[in-house]
Amino acid sequence: MEYKIDASNKDLKTVNSEIRKAIKNGVEKIIVKNASHIHGLAAGLKGGTIIINGDVGDYTAALNDGATIIINGNAGKFLADNMTKGTVIVNGNAGYGAAVYCYGGLVVIRGDAGDFLGALNKGATILVAGNAGNEVGTYMVGGEIIIVGDVGKNVGNWFIRGSIFVGGKWQSLGNNCKEVPMESEDIRRLEEYFNKYDISANPEKFKKLVPISVKPFYK
Repeated sequence: MEYKIDASNKDLKTVNSEIRKAIKNGVEKIIVKNASHIHGLAAGLKGGTIIINGDVGDYTAALNDGATIIINGNAGKFLADNMTKGTVIVNGNAGYGAAVYCYGGLVVIRGDAGDFLGALNKGATILVAGNAGNEVGTYMVGGEIIIVGDVGKNVGNWFIRGSIFVGGKWQSLGNNCKEVPMESEDIRRLEEYFNKYDISANPEKFKKLVPISVKPFYK
């Protein structure tokens, strides 16, 4: 069963209310279009599958707590902010601060991601098939970030815990960040992600970044 929403002339409250009502009524798939003007779309959902056709505004899928949200377009700033679980897939690019403060779940960005991707990540898996900007994984305390392409400056700045995998080049590493050899388990896990999400990449060519110290602020 499907439910379609045309958000052209609707505000955030109206569209999110329609989505929640449809989920409560057992709708398996909710399709939203013309929502580029809406910020906070599909926020705080605990279940359901939401497919958004076209570009979306800022804070899409924020506080996601179990829903599967697929965006067939580009996402604005702070995609999946504070997500705890669920899956968010962007079949385009994502702006500044994608997947920040996430406690868990999976975020897949098939295009490029902006600055501060995965900052303060606490446990999510973040996969970017393209390139990413500066300050990726800043203050990261858990989880993993996988970037198939190139990365900007200060990767893993003030890293605390977790892992960052980069298939391309970086401009510079941040404070408390170092490269270590890839392990067979790392390669196996990356291969699983690439196969599952149909991403063309060779996991054996990736580089692994981890914290130098788990207490970077203390000497």
